[in-house]
Parts: sequence; C-alpha cells; structure tokens
Amino acid sequence: MLSVLDIFRIGIGPSSSHTVGPMRIGVLFVRALAKAGKLDRTARITVELQGSLALTGIGHGTIDASILGLAGFAPERTCPDEAAAALRAIRESQTILLGGKREISFDQQRDIDLAGHIIPDLHPNGMKLQALDAQGEVVLERTYYSTGGGFVASEAQLKRKPKNDRIGAGTLAPFDFGSAEELLGTCKATGMSIADLVLANEDAFRPRDKTLAGIDKIAKAMDQCIDRGLSQRGILPGGLKVERRAPDLWDKLSANPQSNEREQLFDWLNCFAMAVNEENAAGGRVVTAPTNGAAGIIPAVIRFYCVTADEDPCSDARRTFLLTAGAIGLLYKQRASISGAEMGCQGEVGVACSMAAGGLAALWGASPDQIASAAEIGMEHNLGLTCDPVGGLVQVPCIERNAIGAVKAVNAARLALHRTGAEGCVSLDQVIETMRQTGLDMSSKYKETSQGGLAVNVIEC
Repeated sequence: MLSVLDIFRIGIGPSSSHTVGPMRIGVLFVRALAKAGKLDRTARITVELQGSLALTGIGHGTIDASILGLAGFAPERTCPDEAAAALRAIRESQTILLGGKREISFDQQRDIDLAGHIIPDLHPNGMKLQALDAQGEVVLERTYYSTGGGFVASEAQLKRKPKNDRIGAGTLAPFDFGSAEELLGTCKATGMSIADLVLANEDAFRPRDKTLAGIDKIAKAMDQCIDRGLSQRGILPGGLKVERRAPDLWDKLSANPQSNEREQLFDWLNCFAMAVNEENAAGGRVVTAPTNGAAGIIPAVIRFYCVTADEDPCSDARRTFLLTAGAIGLLYKQRASISGAEMGCQGEVGVACSMAAGGLAALWGASPDQIASAAEIGMEHNLGLTCDPVGGLVQVPCIERNAIGAVKAVNAARLALHRTGAEGCVSLDQVIETMRQTGLDMSSKYKETSQGGLAVNVIEC
C-alpha cells in the first residue's frame, strides 16, 4: 500500500507519466552514478525513450523533462520559468551540469533517442539511460519505467514479487486493505469512516500533523492552479492553436454569480476543470490527481463544493474529500493501473472521476458503502475510454474531457446517495478488475500513442 500523499503529487505539466516520471528518472540515474562513485568518470549521457514515451514524447514534454531531471530539477520543486531558462542555456551551450555537479557535453539530437518501435514487456513507458566515459565505454546502464501518476520503477522493482506487507519493509498499517471489500469490512467492524481509517493508516508513515499539513499543501496547490488558469489567456503551446477558454467563462460566471439557471452548475465545474488542464497543457504547476492528464476533475469538484467566499482552503471538508478520494485512488493503483499507456484514458480520467465521486459522496455524509457505490458508478461509465491525444498533446480531447469528468463525478455521487436497500449489481472491486481487463484488451493505438482515434482523424483544429 502507498500513502495518499503518493497519489497526490505536485509537479509540472503536461503529463505525469511523460513529464513528471522521466524527470524523476533523470534525478534517480544521476544519484545512482554518484552513489556508485562514477559521476566524475562520466563524459556523456544517452537516453533512449521507449514505447509511449517516444510516440507522444514531443507533445508531452518528455524530452525537456528528461533533460531537466539529469540537470537535477525535481518536479515538486520546479518553477516552470526557471526550467525554461535552464533548457535554453543547455541547448545554447550544448553542455549540462549533471545533478548540478558534473558538467559534460550534451547534444539533444545526439543523446536522446525516440525509440517508439521498442515496446517493453514490463511497461510501455520505458526509459534506458547510459553513462559513458571519455573513451566511450559504458560505466553505468539502467532501465526505468514511468508507471503513471508520476510513479517510477526500475526494471528490478517491476520484476520483483510484492512483499507480504503492503506498505513497505518494516511498516505495518493498523487497518491494512488491499480491496474495496476489505476496506468496507474494516469500516463496518470499527465504525470508522473511510477518511478516518486512511488517516490512521497514514500515521504509519509520519506524524499526524505532517500528514494533515501535506493534505493541506495539496489542497492549496490545487486552488492556486485554478486561480492561475482563470487569469491566463492566449494560445496554448504545441501548434494546435487551442485557445484558453476558462478565463472568459470565469468572467461571464463572475458577472452573474447568483443566476438561477440550473445548468450553471455545469458551467462552474467546466470552468474550474478547464482552468487546471489549460495550465497543465501550458506546462504549469499542477497536482497529479491521480495523473496530470486528469488533474482538473478533483480540484473542480472541491472548488465548487468545499469553498465559500471566506472559507479557509485547508478546511476539514477538503481533508475528508482528499483522504476519501485518495483511498479510492490507492485501490486503482494497487489492483490495476493509473497509466494511460497501460489502460487508456479510463485509467486517468475514469479513475479521477471515480475518486471525485467518492470524495464528494463522503462530503455529503454518505456511508462507506455509498461512497464505494459512487466510485463504482464514476468508473462504470468511463470503461473503455481511449487515450488518443491529437498531435500527441495533452489538449484535445483532454481539456474538455476533464470538464465532462467533473460533471459526471457529481452525478455519480448523487446517484449513489439515492440508492436504497442492497448494494448495486456491480461492486467497486468488480469495476476495477473490469477496467484492468479492458485496458489489457485495448489496442495499443488507443493507449497514449497517438496512432489511432482522434489523433489520426483530426489533423488540425
């Protein structure tokens, strides 16, 4: 089991698997060089981006992220403006300061290979790095995988059998769960809410006050992303000429905030969700929730239902929402995947919709069973959702898809609260397993490769 603070990570856009992950991999490789005492011998670094990392790497910012990681930039601490300046300096000088310590020659055209023809068996987001000495001899070679949501793993880690304890070596959760059935059973036996149970499990990782501070930091970062997205205008980078729409919609809504038009609920959710994903598309700071491509759904629902004019953004309501949504995200991460390259967009927007539905149901006072039902409904009607971004960019259909996902999450929570009597025909565990099987059956064309669907039928906007 992972921590909910692993599910929600602060990073930069446009993709958690293709930007945040490769950046983290670059940092890990340089650290491995230093630990092995081989950093001073290194004269050249080569990077081979495999599978989906290569096929949509240009539009997803993977090349830039790989370079930044080698230069020592960590996604959670990276300022987009500072990163852009560093990239310009590296390209102009054709040198890079590895981890901020060792300067070597670096030519992007020579040293980064887009190997889209290589589809690794362990995971479609493979990244092989080599360090060579002045004579061209390999001093260190490692292969890593970006497994979705900013998570990364080495080849050895993916091949290793999981340990019996689900949190990690030497750590035991007081209320361990590996399925929704186990989670709900423990809630029933203890009388605890899902949020309280998860918070108790987080105590195995760190002191309670640090967990709450981490949750509050995530909530604040989500709010800041919305605020910036509502104030930035212009055309998004990448060549599709997609114009930011959230600021204009925000102006219209702000001019008439007390409108009685029922459909205005959709407008508010659309506005907040698009603000986040337009920021993501522009390479801004976002929170993986659980991925960058699906980063707008949870913040949009929280912003609309947890915030009043004078409310503290670090309120108990937000904590309840994020802890509950995090529990649902953990189930998807552990039992299936949150990687678009493995599952298609059902593993990104579908999971985010499911998480938001459960979080909102908890906010509305739902029982653990109703929360699981909301999460199940949120995913059931996203099954089979493809990931086929036009131009390899996280823009079309990704931005609007987050808006639709936010609205769908609210409806899923409402449907679950109106359920009476026995649980529905489909359990949360069953829908997660169905998503996993559907992802495995789905053609690779529809799993973040831009080789099918909208990506080939829509040439330009």
